[in-house]
Amino acid sequence: MTSRSQSLIKVVIAAAGQGTRSGLPYPKTLFKIREIPIIVRICKALSQYDKNPSIIIAPDWKEEIQNILIQHEIDAKLINQSKPLGMGDALLQYENSEFYKDTEHILLIWGDIPFIQNKTLEVMVKTHLMKKNTFTFPTRESNSAYTFVCRDDSGNVQELIETRELGIKKPQPGERDMGLFIFKKDPIFDILKEDLPNRLGKYTSEHGFLYIVSHLYQRGFKIEALKIATELDLVSFNSIDEISSYL
Repeated sequence: MTSRSQSLIKVVIAAAGQGTRSGLPYPKTLFKIREIPIIVRICKALSQYDKNPSIIIAPDWKEEIQNILIQHEIDAKLINQSKPLGMGDALLQYENSEFYKDTEHILLIWGDIPFIQNKTLEVMVKTHLMKKNTFTFPTRESNSAYTFVCRDDSGNVQELIETRELGIKKPQPGERDMGLFIFKKDPIFDILKEDLPNRLGKYTSEHGFLYIVSHLYQRGFKIEALKIATELDLVSFNSIDEISSYL
């Protein structure tokens, strides 16, 4: 990767979730695993691409998150999502960043993924830039997928479906994403700003994010799902029980 290519990548961490499913009285991104908060783990894992990541947060927890980052000598930029209106809305807040104008590619990650593997990151970023993709993300076959990848007859990524949008509450077998993506900023933000029919979730009424994949496909943009995610990559903090074996 050239220094210029790397300089055009900015990391955005979506960490405005309140952790209600996990039963915590604070955002789950502050939960400590082996004495290290998840947000710190993520920032350090992605620091090779961006030493000044942007973190989308709920304003009520700005001071606590800022203090944790300072303790760990992380110079992140905190951006408020004033209301919990969904992941698409959260990402659009990045327009308020001082980095927005000069950003070409965004490396987006959910704020509850503690064990991102360097190899997974490296292959994803290198492939995305080398192949000049619009949207690239790692996947893995799983017996318990809350989201799953749909491909056309040629194997191209056609859609990313959330089971809850189908009215299915339990995870299903299939190829799933891990909450890590890299994409060209401009076409994604253009789609997020459009008033599209599936923009709002059927069951949450929130502005989603994964719906954009089907629109990228329909418009002929280059999407690639790489089956490179490891079991550790897939670990996300949804509940204490799910992550207890890693504490």
